[in-house]
Order: sequence, then C-alpha cells, then structure tokens
Amino acid sequence: MIRTLSQSLRRVSLTAWIFVGILAGVAAGFGIGTPVVPLASLIGGLFLRLLRMVIIPLILTSITSGVLGVGSSRNLGRLGLKTLTYYLITSLLAIITGLLLTNLIRPGVGADLGFNQEVNADTLRSCSLQDILYRLIPENPFASMAQGDILPLIFFCILLGVFITQLDDRYRTMLSELFTGGFELMMKMTHFVIAFAPLGVFGLVAKITATTGLAAFKSLGLYFITVLIGLLIHFWLTLPGLIFILTRYHPYRFMKAMGAALLTAFTTASSSATLPLTLGCSEQKAGISNKISSFVLPLGATVNMDGTALYECAAVLFIAQVYGIELGLTAQLVVIVTALLASIGAAGIPMAGLVMMTIVLRAVGLPLEGIGLILAVDQILDMFRTATNVWSDSCGALIIAKSENEVTFLRPKLDRYL
Repeated sequence: MIRTLSQSLRRVSLTAWIFVGILAGVAAGFGIGTPVVPLASLIGGLFLRLLRMVIIPLILTSITSGVLGVGSSRNLGRLGLKTLTYYLITSLLAIITGLLLTNLIRPGVGADLGFNQEVNADTLRSCSLQDILYRLIPENPFASMAQGDILPLIFFCILLGVFITQLDDRYRTMLSELFTGGFELMMKMTHFVIAFAPLGVFGLVAKITATTGLAAFKSLGLYFITVLIGLLIHFWLTLPGLIFILTRYHPYRFMKAMGAALLTAFTTASSSATLPLTLGCSEQKAGISNKISSFVLPLGATVNMDGTALYECAAVLFIAQVYGIELGLTAQLVVIVTALLASIGAAGIPMAGLVMMTIVLRAVGLPLEGIGLILAVDQILDMFRTATNVWSDSCGALIIAKSENEVTFLRPKLDRYL
C-alpha cells in the first residue's frame, strides 16, 4: 500500500504540487499567523539561494551554447538573417507591450507585501545611457561572475560564442561540445532546483499571508491580469497583424492549422516538448516546406521567447512598483535590453522563464525576494506564455517561408476566408 501511495504521488505533476504549496502556505499563514514566519522565511530563503546558485553558470552555458547553435548552422546567410531579425523584432514588440501595460495599469503601486529588503532607489534612477554602455563591457568577466553583474556577463557570453564559431574545426567542435554539455548539466541542476518549488512557494506565500493577509493577493491578481492581457494582445493582435502585413495570408486560418501544437504547448508549458508537433502541423497542415520549418522552428524553440520576454519585463516593473521605486527611462531601457537577451537564454522547459527572470532583477539591482509572490501565479502564466512562444515561432516560419516562396497550402487572398 505504501508503494502504491508513493507511485501515485510521483505521478502528480509539478504544477499540481505548486498549487498544493500555495494553498498550504495560505492556510498556514492564516491558521498559524506570525509564529510561522521564521520557519516560512527559512524555507523560502533556502529556495531563493538555490535559484541564485544556478543563475551565473546557467547564463554562461545557455547564452554561449545558444549563440553557438546559431553560428554553427549552415544557414547563417539570407535565411539566418531573416530569422534572427524576425525573432528580435517580435521579442522587442512583446517586451514593449508588457512595459506599456505595466506602466499604465501599475499593479504593484501601493501594495504592502511584507518585503523587508532595502533597495538603493537612487542608484536605479541615476543610471544613464553612458552608464549602461560602460556596464555592458566587462573589465574582468570573472569579476562580473563573482559579483553577479549580469549585463557584462551576457555580453561576454555572446562574444565568446561568436568567436568560438571562428575557430578551426577541431577547437570549435571541442568547445561547442563543452558548452553544450555544460548547458545540459545546468538544465539538470535547474530541474533539481525547480523540484523544490512547491516548498519554496509554501514558505514564501505563508510568510506573505501571515504578515499582510489577503492584501497581497489583490495586487497579485492585478499583476496576473496585466501580464495575461499583454500575452493575449501579442498572441491575437501583434503576431496575426505581422502575418497579414507581411504575407497577406489569413492569420486565424493559419492559427487553426497550428491548433494542435498550440494546445499542446499550453498544456505542457514546454516549447521543446511541443517541437515535433509544431513541425508536423507547419508542414502537413500549413504547407510550409521542410527546408524552412526544420531551420526556423528548432531555432525558435531555443532562442525565440516572446511570451517569456513580456513576462520578465512586466514582472520586474511590478516588483519595482511594490518596493515603491519608479524606474526611470534608462533603467527601463536596461530592463528591455536584459529581458531581450535573457529570453534568448531561456530554455524551452517548464518554469525556465522564472529562473531567467532573476537575471533581469539583478541587472537593475532589485532583490530576488520579489520573486516570492510571483511564484504563486507563475505556473498558470507559464502555460499562456509557452503557447505565445510557439505561436511566434510558427508565425516566423510562415513569414520566412512566404518570403522564400516555400508555402504550398495557404492562399494569400484574405477575402476568400472572410
């Protein structure tokens, strides 16, 4: 009987366990009250330390291997340039959407979430464009790693990946395998850390509930709505608009063709796990050639994360608002640049975006304890943003295939389908 119970518990998904942790945290916060705070703080603090532990090596391996994956491809000519341009444009549009909505709705203003870390607001406000450019280039990459300085580390990793691709075959292959293997290792460690998310959620939610009551969840609900609106705008308006403008295809007919892949992405919260179905739908139901889909879609599952970029940007601004800090224009520019770069390194696995969001927080000097509240709704938003990521990859495949005359099924006359 014990073995049967153990097997049943193993079959419960991480998402379900996280919801259990949320409910248990709320119950402990209300039922026990302030006496639970020391234990809850310890549990939540240990989980945040585990997250911090994987940040730097994950950035080093994921960004470098991502650049190597692009640079070592045979298609770094016209097709590669079109693909990367599309990824940058759509990710930037997603980030700007999240930025505008969070500044407009301001879900974190006036919220009392019991955060007790102090933030140097003057440092955040005084950052100029010149400071950003100086911060971008590290004097000592190893010192940047030790100090957790994210922007110069990302810049260094991008250069590292680019110049590894310029080496002779022998050294390029050796270093590529080293960073690819390192990335796989860090993903396994990240999975290990994420496995403790239910306990971390319990501790962080219990602490917030015990100290602030239900007030925290009002702001959290507004934040959830803000991000969801942003994802829906990008999913239903921005990306279909790009399809119509650039191809003249009916965007929602194409969405129907990709329906099985989008639904799978939503339910699994993993763009990588959805990739075989995305390839199948794009080729068999939308008529995109294998030449285009086999390059654009696997690359997109690795580096094109529109939903993740939007979420990271909105979350960081929300946390800044909770601390009562108005991020200036240049600080928000740092958020945009870092969210764009961090989204490239966000692997297509569940909750990887949460880990990568710590990069953006560190880049603007905000404490990681702000992640505690966001964890409560991260799983639900992860489903929406993964579907957005896969939809963006699919739209990119269609747009690039149309530019290369590699589409056979769809017809570019909109009035046929109205």
